[in-house]
Amino acid sequence: MELSSNDIQNILPHRYPMQLVDKIVDFEPGVFAEGIKCVTVNEQFFCGHFPQEHVMPGVLIIEALAQTGAVCILSKEENKGKIAFFGGIKNARFKKQVKPGDVLNLRCEITSMRGSVGFGKAVASVDGKIAATAEISFVIGEDKE
Repeated sequence: MELSSNDIQNILPHRYPMQLVDKIVDFEPGVFAEGIKCVTVNEQFFCGHFPQEHVMPGVLIIEALAQTGAVCILSKEENKGKIAFFGGIKNARFKKQVKPGDVLNLRCEITSMRGSVGFGKAVASVDGKIAATAEISFVIGEDKE
């Protein structure tokens, strides 16, 4: 099942310049989601990170992974219309620089849920090579409206 950028905006509150997932290429609500971010030199963050050598900030790679996971969890029927907040990041590792022209593949698997608190395992890769990994936690908040 695929979701376009417009479909993603119906699930997540993020908008430019903070919507960091261009497309969801596959997902199962509450289980996993796989998305992509097409990294372009026109990204606002490249103005300052770094002007002489463009590298996507690691914190934004983690944010893209979290947004992928949020699509997964907020697609569950009982969570539709709600918002997911970061709870924490553990064991984040950055293994490959992400640069303009890269297609960042994002995968987040939900590993457990305890009430409104959840945990996920996230991996970002480019051309089959791992760029970043992390364990993330989140809290599902009340309805957006």
